[in-house]
Amino acid sequence: METGIFLLVFIILVLLGILEAVLHRRHLGRIPIRIHVNGTRGKSSVTRLIAGGLREGGITTCAKTTGTLARMILPDASEYPVFRPAGANVIEQVRIISTAANYNARAIVVECMALQPHLQWLSESRFLRSTHGVITNARADHLDVMGPTEEGVADALAGTTPIGAKLFTAERRHVNVFEKAALDRGTILVKVGPQDVAAVTDEEMGEFSYVEHKENVALSLRVCEDLGIDRETALRGMWKAPPDPGVMTVSRIRFFGRDIYFVNAFAANDPESSEQLWNMAIQQFPSVEQRIAIFNCRADRPMRSEQLGRACVHWQPADHYLLIGSATYLFLKSAISEGLPLKSMIVMEHESESDVFEMILERMGRSAIVVGMGNAKGQGLSLARFFRNRSTPKAPAQKEVA
Repeated sequence: METGIFLLVFIILVLLGILEAVLHRRHLGRIPIRIHVNGTRGKSSVTRLIAGGLREGGITTCAKTTGTLARMILPDASEYPVFRPAGANVIEQVRIISTAANYNARAIVVECMALQPHLQWLSESRFLRSTHGVITNARADHLDVMGPTEEGVADALAGTTPIGAKLFTAERRHVNVFEKAALDRGTILVKVGPQDVAAVTDEEMGEFSYVEHKENVALSLRVCEDLGIDRETALRGMWKAPPDPGVMTVSRIRFFGRDIYFVNAFAANDPESSEQLWNMAIQQFPSVEQRIAIFNCRADRPMRSEQLGRACVHWQPADHYLLIGSATYLFLKSAISEGLPLKSMIVMEHESESDVFEMILERMGRSAIVVGMGNAKGQGLSLARFFRNRSTPKAPAQKEVA
């Protein structure tokens, strides 16, 4: 009797699985333009930029980002959090496609949420079947999953190369990896090079309400161009597109005659991107008395903490290195092994945002640039909110940076 019930349940589950697969294929068929965005940095920004350009071009478009906070973006550019009762899972892409089909979307732009190489391949080959693949770049992040080398990361990202379609990339160092993948899958590789980036003018960048990266804009423009959206229209839509919640921000706090410029760069968590944003921040405020680098560490991202600890020693120096989050000893150990003086580091693991603020006040002098890096989730996000909520209204230095 029990065997019969078990067999019946098994058959029902198999039939339900087949039905779900058939419905998913049907939903995919109703969306003729499917864009899958992958890469180490800039995925969320590029997803939003492409979606903005397509919307402005009159194409009914849905989008989904993972970013700091997962978001579903509807055709009117409104958005809501992605409900995850059991945590992040690539299967949620089925639900995203279904939602887009129900909105009669002609296009969907989806940020790849998978890290494991086999799941990246699964996301493309089973869930998205994209008409346009996008890989922003390949940098040294998540080496414990996609590495152990930067080329290994590129190999993993190449798993989302579509079959018989087009793949766009702004990557330069490991473009050979994507050339091989495109050749293997009968896909056209479109390279966005320095000339494309240079064609994006400072005047065009100045129209953004935040400081975006030219590489992201150039890459997004090429995708929109391929879909028949002219440059002027695409840019107009990109300027209107709301930025990701994890977008880099610069907030000024005026505190009893002292100035703090807090730069939220927590979303950039690989060494190369973090160094670029650190340089950008300190170049923007060359006259401050103190430079303070904050690193938000995570116990579940040990390799990232070790990488950043080793790398930051070779950047333009900070006056103080403040460590927050969890398992900060990994960063501390790596930084010391590379020669960073222990006296320059302050460990405030699990301390409150108010205590972090008080420590900054003690060390800053009359003015300071404070840059948060490492991880957006956890204390990074709450600290960024703490500073944003206390920033000087309409301060000249307050700006958002992608």
